[in-house]
Amino acid sequence: MNRKKLQKLAESLCRTAKHFNKIEVECLIKLFHTLVVEPSDRHAIFGLDRNTFRNILHVTFGMTDDMIMDRVFRAFDKDNDSCVSVTEWVEGLSIFLRGTLEEKMKYCFEVYDLNGDGYISREEMFHMLKNSLLKQPSEEDPDEGIKDLVEITLKKMDYDHDGKLSYTDFEKAVRDENLLLEAFGPCLPDIKSNMAFEMQAFQETGDM
Repeated sequence: MNRKKLQKLAESLCRTAKHFNKIEVECLIKLFHTLVVEPSDRHAIFGLDRNTFRNILHVTFGMTDDMIMDRVFRAFDKDNDSCVSVTEWVEGLSIFLRGTLEEKMKYCFEVYDLNGDGYISREEMFHMLKNSLLKQPSEEDPDEGIKDLVEITLKKMDYDHDGKLSYTDFEKAVRDENLLLEAFGPCLPDIKSNMAFEMQAFQETGDM
C-alpha cells in the first residue's frame, strides 16, 4: 500500500475510530497488512479470517475460551462476511483497547448475546459460565453448581425480573458494579496484554 493511499485511509478511519490518532491508525493498518494471509483466490475477500483472528486473540491477548473468541470475531466482523476488514480491525480495536465504559458495555453485551436476540438468556449464561469456569473434580454434578451461579447472577443483574438480561439490565448492573462487565467470560484484554500490544503496534510512533 503506497503512502498516499495509507494516509487517506488513516484519515477517514480517524473519524470513526475516535480513540486513535492518525499515526496510530497508520500503524494499525500496517500491522493488519502483515497479519493478513494473502487469499489464494483473487476474488476472495482481503481480511483476517476467523482462524487468523482467533490466533491473535489467543497469542496476543491470552484468550482461551473458544466460544468467547468466536463471539469476539463476530463483534468485530460487523458486516458478517466471515472476514475482518481493515476498517473493522481499526474500529474494533478502538473499542477493544481504549473504549469508554459505554462502548465496552455495548461490545460485551453483543459478545454475550449468543443468538443475537437482544437478551442474555439463562441458557446462554449457562453455556458461557460452564465454558469459562475451571472443571473441578468432585462428586457433585458440576452442572448443578453452574445452574446455581446462573440464578445468583440473575438475582443480581435482572432488574425487571423477567428471567433474562436485557441491555438495560446489563448496563444498570455494570454501572453499579464495574466488575460485572465481563461477568460471563473474559472478552476484553487485560491491562498487561493491552499495553504490550500497544507498545509493539505503536513503537514506530516514538521513532517519528
